[in-house]
Amino acid sequence: MSDVTHLLQRANGGDGHAAAELLPLVYDELRKLAAGHMADEAPGHTLDATALVHEAYLRLVGSAGEQSFANRRHFFAAAAEAMRRILVDNARRKQTDKHGGGRQRRNLDAEALVAPQPDVDLLALDAALHRLAEQDPLKAKLVELRYFAGLTGDQAAAALGMSASSADRLWVYTRAWLRRELGFGAEP
Repeated sequence: MSDVTHLLQRANGGDGHAAAELLPLVYDELRKLAAGHMADEAPGHTLDATALVHEAYLRLVGSAGEQSFANRRHFFAAAAEAMRRILVDNARRKQTDKHGGGRQRRNLDAEALVAPQPDVDLLALDAALHRLAEQDPLKAKLVELRYFAGLTGDQAAAALGMSASSADRLWVYTRAWLRRELGFGAEP
C-alpha cells in the first residue's frame, strides 16, 4: 500500500493530520496536472497552476469528512474533476455581466484581435461532456481522465478497470463524437 493510499485511509477514518501530511506527497503530481490544464488557457488568465492546485486540494480534503477516497487513483481522478469544475466555474464567472459579459480588453495589435477565446471552448466542452454523461457515463469519465487528468490510454483503462484495447475503442468513438458536437466535423 502506498503512502498516499495509507494517508487517504487515515483521513477517511477521521485523522485530521493526515490531510496535512498528504499534500507534500501529491503536490508535484497535482502541479504537473494543473500546469497541463493552464497551458490550454488564454494568456492573462486570473488563475495560475499553483492557485488551481490549491483550490482543487481545498475542495478535495478541505471539507472534512464529506469525501473519501479508496486509493491513489481515485484521489487523482477526483482531483482532475475538481480542476475541471474550477476552470469551468471561472469561465462562467467571466461570462457574467458583472465581469464584462465576455468582453475583453484588446490591444490594437492585429494578432490580438484574432486570438481565440479558450474559455468559450471549455464551456462548450463541458456542456458536451454533460450530454455525453447522460448517454454513456463511462465514455464521459474516459474523457475526463484522458483530457483533464492527463492520463495515457493505458492509465485511464486501469483507472476504469477495463482493458487497454476496450478503452482505445471507446476513445476513438468518443473523440469523434466530441468533434462533431463541438462543430469541428469529422477527424481526418
